[in-house]
Amino acid sequence: MVHKLVIAVDGPAASGKGTVARALAVHYGLPCLDTGLLYRAVGLRAGGDADAAVAAAHALDPAWLDDPAVRGEEAARAASLISAIPHVRAALLARQRAFAAQPGGAVLDGRDIGTVIAPDAHAKLFVTATMEVRAARRAAELGRDPAHVLADLAERDRRDAARAVAPLVQAADADLLDTSDLAIDASVRRAIVLVEARIGRAR
Repeated sequence: MVHKLVIAVDGPAASGKGTVARALAVHYGLPCLDTGLLYRAVGLRAGGDADAAVAAAHALDPAWLDDPAVRGEEAARAASLISAIPHVRAALLARQRAFAAQPGGAVLDGRDIGTVIAPDAHAKLFVTATMEVRAARRAAELGRDPAHVLADLAERDRRDAARAVAPLVQAADADLLDTSDLAIDASVRRAIVLVEARIGRAR
């Protein structure tokens, strides 16, 4: 019997992982953490400086996550850069693992949840979509030229996959959810089916 439920949702930018994670949290009545916001908040305060990023990671105040700027493009670029710094990742590791370890469980989304933060999660999803679809989604969200957004996403993917510590990679036991041709409701329904199949095996 599963009395605790931890769900790991990983994937690249604009794949729909955040939307899926939030919907799963509502469905199962679990707290949800967008771990990318931690890196965005740290990156904004670091101003591109590695030492400042490490200091900010250690001093992280949850209130920083409520700053609207944390969800902007400047924060996204900063997060992608500082997330490659091993000492930054180490400083944020315990905070994320503590969130996953709380009674009853949790849903966490990011890029290394199923591989590093919660490798023993009861269900793991790797949410993705084609680069063109992801660029179109992000361009619509930001009101920008899809071609420029596509170039930005490609560079972020390269950095996330190539970093030495906790690179973006699908966990061996994660279920793939490709949202390229799925609307939000369909993506969420499919995610629930995949999670139910996983936790059903543990009952």
